[in-house]
Amino acid sequence: MRSPMKFSIHLRKYTQFPPRRRVVVTGVGVVSPLGTGSELAWSRLLKGHCGIISLKDEEYSKLPSRVAAVIPVENDTEIAKALSKSNLKLMAPATCIALVATAEALTKADWNPKSDAEKEVTGVALGMGMIDLKDVCETNNALKLGYNKVSPFFVPRILPNMAAGHISIKYGFRGPNHAVSTACATGAHSIGDAFRFIRNGDADVMVCGGAESCISPLAIAGFCRLRALSTSFNDKPEKASRPFDKLRDGFVMGEGAAVVVLEEYEHALRRNAKMYAEILGYGLSGDAAHITSPKEDGSGAILSMSRALHDSNITNNEISYINAHATSTPIGDGIESTAIRTLFKENLKDIMVSSTKGAHGHLLGAAGNLEAVFTILACYHGIVPPTINLDEPIDNLNYVANVPQKWNKTRRIALKNSFGFGGTNATLCISNI
Repeated sequence: MRSPMKFSIHLRKYTQFPPRRRVVVTGVGVVSPLGTGSELAWSRLLKGHCGIISLKDEEYSKLPSRVAAVIPVENDTEIAKALSKSNLKLMAPATCIALVATAEALTKADWNPKSDAEKEVTGVALGMGMIDLKDVCETNNALKLGYNKVSPFFVPRILPNMAAGHISIKYGFRGPNHAVSTACATGAHSIGDAFRFIRNGDADVMVCGGAESCISPLAIAGFCRLRALSTSFNDKPEKASRPFDKLRDGFVMGEGAAVVVLEEYEHALRRNAKMYAEILGYGLSGDAAHITSPKEDGSGAILSMSRALHDSNITNNEISYINAHATSTPIGDGIESTAIRTLFKENLKDIMVSSTKGAHGHLLGAAGNLEAVFTILACYHGIVPPTINLDEPIDNLNYVANVPQKWNKTRRIALKNSFGFGGTNATLCISNI
């Protein structure tokens, strides 16, 4: 009889695993404070535009923070139609704008499956970080007037997975139907999970990302009580979000949606699809430290980034751009910088780091995916978007201050960091094709 040890060696010798499936990006869609449409938002980002405005309504007047990054609805008939009264009776605002971003992403990908076979290999992974607190407050007031005043669509409106559900239902996608809710890491986790679904053979195409639309007096007040929001630039809203700058004093709430179409490489190749970039790997970690603050030594971020590198089978010196989570908070930005310096050491001289949140604020559950779109476009176009409002950097890293920088590499490989309350971390590794 073969001994257990020899038997296990026998298995290792003769068991063969299939080659790992490659995953590429074939479509992107954006609804953001910089505008609707990925090309418009990208163009405005590179030009240094800012989508942060003052909150003028009386209900915000007594709050310490009176700025936010809102979707520009005026003169945008597509968004106005999406946020119509009839739609908002059935869906949360975040779901409405997720459908707009999805439509653009699928159009860019030229993916409109008709057969059952195609629909069964297409899935959705899309979440949100917070429900709409305004909807909850208004429904509670309605209940005080009578049980029949509560909308039968109230519960579906506030479920975090309903955006994914509506997308799946609208297009008939019957692959994985998945929703992530990991605070500000939601969007990156959604893309990372979708990447693994394809790599593991659960789907050939995934529609993934995140959506958020929860700017309200209660939400602003809650974050103010945490001392998380910027309060020093109420009269200069465009200056309020300033990642890695010494005058940063908190993040600025934003809203929007961004959707990415991921596809198995051979599947995309067979149909001659345009490929924007490739997802090489995905890393996750937990800080296990504090409900809102990262671990001071940056070890959570270091674990997340190093695991993404390991999953991608690449080394530190192959990274030349990091799209940082950096939200413009005094604590968080410094810790992320510490993590980057600790992990990359002598390779720092060849790495550009930027945070686009100066331009569009912090979209919470839709932050990682919007910034992943910008990282994808940076890989595709060979240009790195700037960190605006960066007048006095906290240290000497290359933060791509205020103007874009050309990315002069044949193989452009980037990391995209996203970190959330509760100590949840995600890192995507993205490259050009």
